[in-house]
Amino acid sequence: MSPFGFALAAAAGNLVGALAVVRHLRRGLRFIDACLAFGAGFMLAVTVLGVVPEVVRTSTTAALYILVGYFAVHLAQHVFTAHFHFGEETHSLSASAGTSALLGLTLHTFFDGVAIASGFLVSDRLGVLLFLAVLLHKLPEGVTIASVMVAGGQSRSRAVAGAAILGGATVLGVLLTEEVSSLAQHGLALSAGVTLYVAASNLVPEFQAKRGGLTALAFFGGAAGYFVTERLLSRLMAL
Repeated sequence: MSPFGFALAAAAGNLVGALAVVRHLRRGLRFIDACLAFGAGFMLAVTVLGVVPEVVRTSTTAALYILVGYFAVHLAQHVFTAHFHFGEETHSLSASAGTSALLGLTLHTFFDGVAIASGFLVSDRLGVLLFLAVLLHKLPEGVTIASVMVAGGQSRSRAVAGAAILGGATVLGVLLTEEVSSLAQHGLALSAGVTLYVAASNLVPEFQAKRGGLTALAFFGGAAGYFVTERLLSRLMAL
């Protein structure tokens, strides 16, 4: 399987999310918002059950790189970025907010690509699982960057271009992982920290304040979805 094709598919998710914003597709935005909890559950399960055991088994420094990846995303999104949260932005912002959010998200989306490529270096099964984890938060990523840029007074075409940059960073992450030995060696551990941050510190706070069983069901359903998908992939790839 080619990681490049999966990276392109994931990058398309950024554009779909952005188009939902600029074209005011309210049903699409509600659907994407509902996917936040499911995506968070799936990403946490993939990271904790699929990636962390693999990198810890193969490297004595893996835990350090996981921590570095986690801290790096926090620095990019919440220290060096003036305003950031996942989901649609509904308040007016300064024009610079969109630019800083784009810069903050670019590091994260680059490691989305690293995660996909690094997963395929281990096995096709892990690569597909990480692709699905990435794809599930690509839609809200596109919504986030497009809505922040529009709220800052930038044009709809620039908002879509911002989402395209994020998608391009994901593709670049795949290409560099295949060429740079240090990324191939440590990229999976770094990506584990990045994915853990996005799931636990970005996505979970977006829905945890909402009361009701539906959100909790979606969150736990995302984790259950990991188990079902992992079993299906294992059987398919054993044929």
